Amino acid sequence: MGVSTDTPITETSSFPLSVAGDEITAAQLHGILRLRVDVFVVEQNVAYHEIDGRDLLPGTRHLWVGGSVAVDSYLRVLQDAGGTFRIGRVCTAVRSRGKGLAGRLMETALAGIGDAPCVLDAQTYAKDFYGKYGFVAEGDEFMEDGIPHLTMWRREAPLP
Repeated sequence: MGVSTDTPITETSSFPLSVAGDEITAAQLHGILRLRVDVFVVEQNVAYHEIDGRDLLPGTRHLWVGGSVAVDSYLRVLQDAGGTFRIGRVCTAVRSRGKGLAGRLMETALAGIGDAPCVLDAQTYAKDFYGKYGFVAEGDEFMEDGIPHLTMWRREAPLP
């Protein structure tokens, strides 16, 4: 997978950290899952299976800001069949919103992905956020767990 950084994994970092699914520690995964559950299950009141079996795969890339105990912002990159990358699980802790952390994670992820096609299923309210990174909505809005979503593609890297 093309997404990587040379940032050392420390207890707390203001720089995006990046770890492959088969290299993540139990403490790191616990911090990540805690944030994902806090945002998606508790805050958004969505009772779905947050653990989907893809977190520990070698091709999965976890990117986050914070430490292993208190993850401030997170996203996950998967590589689907045919070489398409999929960004998902983008979330930021309530205490850390408004600081541009998710944007830094998107920039780091997309730098690693390069010109490869990339897709994500965005909550509709976040359409403009992803649009800043070259993603364009394709298809109709759909409901996932009671929340309106759009499938958005970045078919090639935008010009600087």
